[in-house]
Amino acid sequence: MYENSKQVFEEKIQTKITQEPAKAKAIGALVVFHITGGGDWTLDCSKEPAELKAGNTEGAKVEVTMSEEDFVKLANGSLNPQMAFLGGKLKVKGDMGLAIKLGQILT
Repeated sequence: MYENSKQVFEEKIQTKITQEPAKAKAIGALVVFHITGGGDWTLDCSKEPAELKAGNTEGAKVEVTMSEEDFVKLANGSLNPQMAFLGGKLKVKGDMGLAIKLGQILT
C-alpha cells in the first residue's frame, strides 16, 4: 500500500514504465499531474524509454489534477477512476483518450 504520491510516482509508476514500456509507448505524449499536497509531476511518454520527474513541464497533452489523498487511493485500488472523475475528484484537461490510457499505468 502506498502512503503518499511521491511513493506512487517513484515506486509504482516508475516500475510500470520501466518493466512495461509498451504501456508508456501507447500513451506516447507528455502528461502532467497536479497533485494537491504532493506537487507537480511530469510523465514524458513521448520518449523511449519514458521519463518521470518531479515538476511541471510545458506542452502537456493531458493534465490530471487530484488531491494527494485521492491519488493514493486510486493507486492503491480503493478509488475507481471513473467514479473519481464523475465525482469531481479527478479532473482532466486535454486529450480524454490519452487520459483513459493512463489507467494502464496508474491502476
